[in-house]
Amino acid sequence: MEKEQITEVKTLPVIYKYAYFVSGILLVAIGIIGIFLPVLPTTIFLILASACFVRSSPKVNEWLRNHKILGALLKNYQDKTGLTIGSKVINIIFLWITILVSAFMLTESLPIKLLLLAIAVGVSIHLIMIKTKRV
Repeated sequence: MEKEQITEVKTLPVIYKYAYFVSGILLVAIGIIGIFLPVLPTTIFLILASACFVRSSPKVNEWLRNHKILGALLKNYQDKTGLTIGSKVINIIFLWITILVSAFMLTESLPIKLLLLAIAVGVSIHLIMIKTKRV
């Protein structure tokens, strides 16, 4: 059964390969935007992009996995090796700075402020719970 599934992936109609490829590019773009916007997770979009590239262009998937910046995020997650303590600290500090600036300087709405703070708490907990990579 497993061989049949692999064969299906290799024999996808061309239109599906293009759709996966375009989706992968869009997901990488959203992931890059997520580097700068703390409410938009980067890694999940890179994982989805990688899944699209596996189906459309394994060569592009390898490029993404070996990319100097994006590849490290993707590999650490896919290989379950974790994040370094320095990476966790930098991410959490950057997250809280941008959330606090957004919550207290860019909006007057109390529900939005509370939502932003809840997101910051949730993302912080998620980052802390990720395995810490030993360097």
